[in-house]
Amino acid sequence: MHGALDSLKSDLSGLRTGRANTSLLDPIQVEVYGAMMPLNQVATASAPEPRLLSVQVWDKSNMTPVEKAIRSAGLGINPIVDGQNIRLPIPDMTEERRKELVKLAHQYAEKAKIAVRNVRRDGNDDLKADEKKKEISEDDRKRLETEVQKLTDGLIADIDTALAAKEKEILGK
Repeated sequence: MHGALDSLKSDLSGLRTGRANTSLLDPIQVEVYGAMMPLNQVATASAPEPRLLSVQVWDKSNMTPVEKAIRSAGLGINPIVDGQNIRLPIPDMTEERRKELVKLAHQYAEKAKIAVRNVRRDGNDDLKADEKKKEISEDDRKRLETEVQKLTDGLIADIDTALAAKEKEILGK
């Protein structure tokens, strides 16, 4: 269940909010040395200003592939090559784009809730199987199901909290 929450937080961190955040570049894969590699294995990303990302490529021969990968990543960012650095100015977000991101955040949260509920169902099924095998009593099963439900409720509340915080961040309220 905690894995679903961690996955949600990771997904939400990748949503662009108008502020420069290096996690925005995490999914980018660059074709260098005849293989696909994550951007963070060929360059260092930093956020020197609130509306600017800077990517320092370690090997000058990789500048063009890194720039090409950033352009084709579909982030809506136009890279500017500056010597051994690539500057990525973060453009202002339109209200329409903000609403799309909020919808996407809601989809991520719903997937996380479904994952948590599936774990709850599996746990309850295991408890019923243990009761049939006479490994636990009916009272123990009911008590443990209640504990599983409390854990589920707590994690769903955590998911809702993470979603509300991201929604507030995206909408800038």
